[in-house]
Amino acid sequence: MRSGNGLALLLIGFGGLIILGKLGFGLGFLFGLLIPILIILLGVVAWKNGNRLLGGIIAVVGGFMLLGKLSFLFVWAAAIVLILFGISMLGRKNPSTRM
Repeated sequence: MRSGNGLALLLIGFGGLIILGKLGFGLGFLFGLLIPILIILLGVVAWKNGNRLLGGIIAVVGGFMLLGKLSFLFVWAAAIVLILFGISMLGRKNPSTRM
């Protein structure tokens, strides 16, 4: 395989995913995650090429975008933690209620 074939196959794959999205096989959520991940990777590449300030800024912006896309996971995690903490409080013996 030639060196340029990897990029060509990647572009063909992305084009196919876009067409599937237009036909109703919704992959919009994946594309919503893809853009922030690509921005983070662009920041990492800039960081490794010596432009640390710009690379850091771009990576942080991509990170905030990704946090916004994955915020529902944090809500679920917080709800599970609250439930588990409440259950652990019910099972605890409280010595301060003695009179």
